[in-house]
Amino acid sequence: MSEAMLSKVRKLLAQAEDAACTPAEAAAFTAKATELIARYGVDRALLAARDPTTDPVGDRLVDVVAPYARDKAGLLAAVADPLRCRCIRRPAGTGFALHLFGFASDLERVDLLFTSLLVQAAHGLAGTVVPPGEHPAAFRRSWLAGFARVIAERLRAAEAGAVAQDGTPSVALVLADRSDRVARRVTEVYPRLRTAPTRRLAGSGFGAGEAAGQRADLGGPDAVHAPTTPPHPGLPGR
Repeated sequence: MSEAMLSKVRKLLAQAEDAACTPAEAAAFTAKATELIARYGVDRALLAARDPTTDPVGDRLVDVVAPYARDKAGLLAAVADPLRCRCIRRPAGTGFALHLFGFASDLERVDLLFTSLLVQAAHGLAGTVVPPGEHPAAFRRSWLAGFARVIAERLRAAEAGAVAQDGTPSVALVLADRSDRVARRVTEVYPRLRTAPTRRLAGSGFGAGEAAGQRADLGGPDAVHAPTTPPHPGLPGR
């Protein structure tokens, strides 16, 4: 059932990303796709509770490069956290190496969503005019911050909706246990992990980024099994 569900997600998102699709149609396709991909996560978690070999805890590295490497890393974290994955940022040249921890099915979902959202962010930024007199890089960083925050909120809502729809009292315990197991794996690898300081942004693009995040398609139509290090598209330059 889960594979059929993901197949339907791909079809819905292909329709939502069609240039001929109206905003209202795209929103309807996106809402349904978001619901289904959250449902997929719950189904895989319950299956793994019965047979842990079907969905082991793992990790992978994702390279995030300039421009706006820190902002892309923030978007990845905004996707990973609601999907019960942990994202550890490590400097790597002019960009970052993001160390992702999570169950295999959840890492799969993060790869799928993040790759698609980078494309959508690039399109959104390209179509957004920087206000006169404002530094383009500052505006785009704040735009990406607004985009990431709304994406995280939408994913959390979708995940909560999938849990509520299941109606099984034990599902919340299963998911909490999965989150705890991921956290323990992170602690094993990074026993002295420190919290990064809060970042301050000066640009005025936050609201425009939030609006784009509300319109975003939460998924990607191209593939179910994403590569370990997916080819992430670039964003507009500084």
